[in-house]
Amino acid sequence: MKSRILLLSLASVTAAHAQADKFPPMPAVQAQTPQQAAKSFELPPGYRMELVLSEPEITDPVVTAFDGNGRMFVAEMRTYMQDIDGNNQRKTASRISLHTDTNGDGTYDKHTVFVDNLMLPRMILPLGKGQIVVNETDSLDLYLYTDTNDDGVSDKKELWWAGGPRGGNLEHQPSGLVWAIDNGIYTTYNSFRLRWTPNGIKKEETKANDGQWGLNQDDLGNLYYVNAGGEKGPISFQAPVVYGMFNPQDQFADGFTELFPAVGVRDFQGGLGKVREPEGTLKSFSSGAGIEVFRGDQLPSELLGDVFFGEPVGRLVRRAKVSNNGGLKVLSNPYQEQKSEFLRSKDLCFRPINMTTAPDGTLYITDMYRGIIQEAAWVNPGSYLRKVVEQYQFDKVIGHGRIWRLVHTSTQKVKPPRMFDEPTAQLATHLASPNGWWRDTAQRLLILRQDKSVVPLLEKVAKQHKSPLTRLHALWTLQGLDAVTPELVRAKMADTDPGVRAGAIRVSETLFRKGDASFQKDIEKLAKDPDPNVALQACMTAKYLAWPDHMKLVSDTVLNSTAKGVKEIGATLMLPPGQKLTEYSDKERVVLKKGEEIYSTLCASCHGQNGLGLEIAGMKGHMLAPPLGGSKTININPKGGIYVLLKGLQGDIDNKKYEGLMISMASNDDEWIASVLSYVRNNFGNHGTFVSPSDVAQARKDTESRSSPWTYQELHAQLPQVIPSNKLKVTASHNGGEANRAIDGSAESRYTTNKFMEPGMWFQIELDAETPVIGLVLDTSGSANDYPRGYEVTVSKDGQEWSQPVAKGDSKNAITEISLDGTPKKFIRITQLGSAPGNFWSIHELRVLADPKK
Repeated sequence: MKSRILLLSLASVTAAHAQADKFPPMPAVQAQTPQQAAKSFELPPGYRMELVLSEPEITDPVVTAFDGNGRMFVAEMRTYMQDIDGNNQRKTASRISLHTDTNGDGTYDKHTVFVDNLMLPRMILPLGKGQIVVNETDSLDLYLYTDTNDDGVSDKKELWWAGGPRGGNLEHQPSGLVWAIDNGIYTTYNSFRLRWTPNGIKKEETKANDGQWGLNQDDLGNLYYVNAGGEKGPISFQAPVVYGMFNPQDQFADGFTELFPAVGVRDFQGGLGKVREPEGTLKSFSSGAGIEVFRGDQLPSELLGDVFFGEPVGRLVRRAKVSNNGGLKVLSNPYQEQKSEFLRSKDLCFRPINMTTAPDGTLYITDMYRGIIQEAAWVNPGSYLRKVVEQYQFDKVIGHGRIWRLVHTSTQKVKPPRMFDEPTAQLATHLASPNGWWRDTAQRLLILRQDKSVVPLLEKVAKQHKSPLTRLHALWTLQGLDAVTPELVRAKMADTDPGVRAGAIRVSETLFRKGDASFQKDIEKLAKDPDPNVALQACMTAKYLAWPDHMKLVSDTVLNSTAKGVKEIGATLMLPPGQKLTEYSDKERVVLKKGEEIYSTLCASCHGQNGLGLEIAGMKGHMLAPPLGGSKTININPKGGIYVLLKGLQGDIDNKKYEGLMISMASNDDEWIASVLSYVRNNFGNHGTFVSPSDVAQARKDTESRSSPWTYQELHAQLPQVIPSNKLKVTASHNGGEANRAIDGSAESRYTTNKFMEPGMWFQIELDAETPVIGLVLDTSGSANDYPRGYEVTVSKDGQEWSQPVAKGDSKNAITEISLDGTPKKFIRITQLGSAPGNFWSIHELRVLADPKK
């Protein structure tokens, strides 16, 4: 489902309209028959799309789900955008249909309406025989519908969980309802999960997830969300969101967000800025929908564990390979070099919005098949998108819908499940299925039955089965039956498979919360596990359980690890509540990557991979080189690091002796020096601006007469001096009583306007005497999006009459560095010039820099 938050500035929208001021009539887009549409698909050799269902049996399908007997439920949003203005969308005329393969030949030959007269149903969770849980738009309530007489039509409705009303645009509401391997039931948007118990549904808090339309899990229970509104694609998949929302900048391979559709007519929210010319196709993520980790057994094994999600605006399905770099998951497009996608169509009405691993071991793709895929708020009168819709008459293609089955020449027919009819012990055997759908469904049904007679069998399976995934499912099933024992959990913490060891750590949380704190020692031991995924899970569990001094375990593990995932996700774990890591542009990420390569191959041998310096072997307390994390030389001003790399450094550093000597790196070019310093200034707990090659070039000129290494004292005599906070008095136009929080020496506290950014907000500094100020640094790394959206600086002698702007700029990241001319100043005022709905203007740390030579 297409969903976008309007992020363009007025200027960019105006520019887009100016470029597209003429929309000549074009041939109206026509709906193709399913047979015609099937010919439009482009797939790798050996793959093809088979039609499962289409209109008139279904229209406007959005979700597909299967019950324990393989029957398929389809949520149909039959009122979604039936005209260009979206009239009557909230009319209760949508439904959930049920489709049954009565003879096991792979064809759904019986069709009934299971639930009718719904308002835009968006989530389905099959439970026991004849039962589904349903959620409708504008509500968080979940209702249980039951078919008591087995005629394919529900005749009983019960409130399953009371969530209350939910407002907002219909595209900005939850989806999912995924019963994950940890027996939590997850949705997008909501910062909580639900848990079924024999005594009712429990609500448990989680962290935010930033997901939108689509949610799924991998074999180990890591959830994959997808975000369309922010054009982000897959998101929050590094670890379960109960531990936090982790989105490291390098979780995507280079170029991953670039798309390669087969066709396009420039019908993209965002206008011409999203268009690849001259083809007219969508060039980067605009929407994202229906994410699925493929876990079936009737497609080639090369697809196992791959992530699939729809880009309905681009008429394609992205396949993403998942690699693991020291605990960090990295997604890549395997067709990047060919500038292609796994599945794409030339049919302008192909709208893939959901993916489902099916009981038959293939991948089902839900195709909403329609002209308009954007809700009315984005097709309003006068908008760029409305003109394109009218130009091609997209609004006329309604009343369709298809469900496709992705198959391969190697695909074989599979006997459909009959789990509801099986005894409990036989049901448990499906935990060993090669198809993830069977394992997940069997686990869910075992827990819903609450038949404890199966516990000894599950314990045996958890201990002895040859498949790690089967052992893991058995362990989690016991947890869901409230039958897991400390002895079994400890045995699984020593399992030969790291995925099982990490799972056992998670299962131990259940026992820990029941009062068995003895698991703390086991988890502390596993924080040193050689597998970074296990060590990382130990850190996440430690923070989640929050036992005394848990952060010492986290920090020790993170700082002593060289694994990329442990370092990057661990850095987020160590942040105070509410703080986020800084986000970088694609260009900055390239610089950081080059800097990391330089640091790892050269600098780490003295300063350590974690930036904390290295102790000389056999000489306790003797360090080879100083730590770079928190270094005044590195952090106060970019010149510090540049001067050291150009000339070297010798002698004591801040009154401490080090055995090594920092030699000059001046023989490397300006880009080399800028890259490694940019990396160091943005890692190891540091948050600084990037160093540019031109900064290095200027520093070469400034220091060309020097031939010897600096001493620490000489170096800092050349650098800007931070004026102590006791010589400053600060106030602000908004929430001025909290202004001192910007100069209290703590990055964990912050001054904030407590009001969304708007032009004219100011922050004022009064010095105790006129001082030659040469710069200001506004650091808001702890709330990375709260930087000023444009600024100007004025000065005054009396705080009454103000100068014309002496500095002006447009900050783009969490560190705002402002250069001033060094003339004496008494009053300085920074005025915020832009607007940022949803973000306050904040300052975690303000540094006022004086000229060291005056």
